[in-house]
Amino acid sequence: MLKYALEDFIHFLQIERGLSDNTLGSYRRDLKHYIEHIEKEAKKQSWDQVTRNDIISFLYVLKDSGKSTATITRHVSSIRSFHQFLIREQIVPHDPSLHIETPKKERKLPDILSQADVEKLLDIQTNSSLAIRNKAMLELLYATGLRVSELISLKISDLHLTMGFVQCFGKGSKERIVPLGDAARNALEQYLDLARGKLVKNKTESALFVNQHGRALSRQGFWKILKGIARDAGINKTLTPHTLRHSFATHLLENGADLRAVQEMLGHADISTTQIYTHVTKARLKDMYKAYHPRA
Repeated sequence: MLKYALEDFIHFLQIERGLSDNTLGSYRRDLKHYIEHIEKEAKKQSWDQVTRNDIISFLYVLKDSGKSTATITRHVSSIRSFHQFLIREQIVPHDPSLHIETPKKERKLPDILSQADVEKLLDIQTNSSLAIRNKAMLELLYATGLRVSELISLKISDLHLTMGFVQCFGKGSKERIVPLGDAARNALEQYLDLARGKLVKNKTESALFVNQHGRALSRQGFWKILKGIARDAGINKTLTPHTLRHSFATHLLENGADLRAVQEMLGHADISTTQIYTHVTKARLKDMYKAYHPRA
């Protein structure tokens, strides 16, 4: 069965490359659809029977079903990695994905909050343990640009408040150190001193941020909290779990930060990923020029 090779591949990604559960899930979903197409539409029984045309046919199915260019590009990447694994394991003698062209990816600028909207979002009345926790989480996100998955994975031991930095593990379990500002450090100290002990039920719980039941906060739980805070603050813009990360990077660059420093703080392996934020700042400058220059 073709699907058995998929499980071996996922195990390889998990053990050899140390990919996160979210990334592994993405590979699994993409390749499950691909394998279903190879079995049911292409009628192939083994991987050495798969051809370049079979892969192209699958990509056309994705396109005809309305999948975005980004989604198709991700599928191509997953398929390539999978076939390279099959070669590596000597399951097949050739790679039919070798000369498959990747669709040109649409470059969409990330949505960000203005600095005024960030101030509104962070203006949380700390009148309860949960509110103190929420204030600490959002201050930390905006201060560091952490991914939400990194935020909810933090342990108490990852905080180094005296020295003013947080230690986190990003994609591929890569460690990085990110500095903290005074506002985030003060909010975290208040959370640890006044709130976390009241929320935690099991004293051995190591997660930094916990839910109202005292267990580690989930990604979905954080997303609900963020939407509720934005609604209460009167922010009508569409928010994503990455909004504060995008805003962090853009505001740093707008205020003169070095692109390489921002890359390091975000944990980007390639600086071209970070460069998208320079396009955001240029677009915002252009909008301000049109709005305020008398002869624009």
